[in-house]
This record gives sequence, structure tokens and C-alpha cells, in this order.
Amino acid sequence: MQKWIVMTAAAIALSGCAQVPNYQSAVKTPPPAQLVGNWQTLGPQGGLVSPEATASLIITAKGDTLDCRQWQRVIAKPGKVTRLNERWINVNNQARVMPLEIEGTTLHYDDLILQKVRQPTQECQQALHAQNKEPVTEEQPAEKSDESYPGQESEKPMF
Repeated sequence: MQKWIVMTAAAIALSGCAQVPNYQSAVKTPPPAQLVGNWQTLGPQGGLVSPEATASLIITAKGDTLDCRQWQRVIAKPGKVTRLNERWINVNNQARVMPLEIEGTTLHYDDLILQKVRQPTQECQQALHAQNKEPVTEEQPAEKSDESYPGQESEKPMF
């Protein structure tokens, strides 16, 4: 009986999606031309924290990406496009893996529906410019997030 449980667990584990162990191990791959460009959410999206929030994804011809989310502040995460199990994916510098799926003129990404736009928002352009000026440091995923959200109590002392 125990062998059957172990074999079933192993089969389930092996049948799942392969994981990218870390950001450094993901090989940046030039994406197809239809993925290259500036993508942005239009209107409210369930995958965002607020109906007023906006998400942008900048994809370069070399395979670099910048996932830029803005609402009350801008959070921009660099990443890279690669192939995993015959699918195009974006791996950000926190080793988060998200599929890139084109359907007609829309891009499905991280529970968002994005449309191609001429240029990213000004805030995302500033984040991209700042990222290109600074040396790239590859972050390791933190055990505990330092980000705070409206309504979340801060654990940091005030003094």
C-alpha cells in the first residue's frame, strides 16, 4: 500500500510543469515579433489590486521584459522571456514564472488581458529609464515581503 502511495505521488510530481529553479538559470530567448512591444491593460482587471490600477509589460526584441504595475505607486520588476515546455514564458527577477499567450490581438499574462500600445505609461517609462541607468542586481526572493498595501498593518517600528 505504501509503495502505491509513493509511486502515485512521484507520478503526480513528475507530470507537473517544470520549474525554473532561479532567475539566473533561465536562458533569455528572443521572442517572436508578435510578442515584442508595449502591452497594457485597458480598463479594470480582476488580476489587479484595484479597478484604477494599470499593468504594463514591456518586451524587447532581445527578450528583456519589464512588468510594471501602478496604482498608488509603481512596482516594476525586470525579467526575461524564455521557452519552457514549448511555451513562451516571462521569468521575473524573483523567479516567478508566467506564461505569455497571444490570442488574436490580446496578450494573456498573469491573470491579465493586455493590448498592444504605442508606448508605456510615463511612470513605466521612468521605471525603465531608471532600471537601464542602474547596474542590474539579481534579487533573491525574500522570505517575507517588505511591500505594504493599504489597510495592511506595518510590522516595522515607527521610531
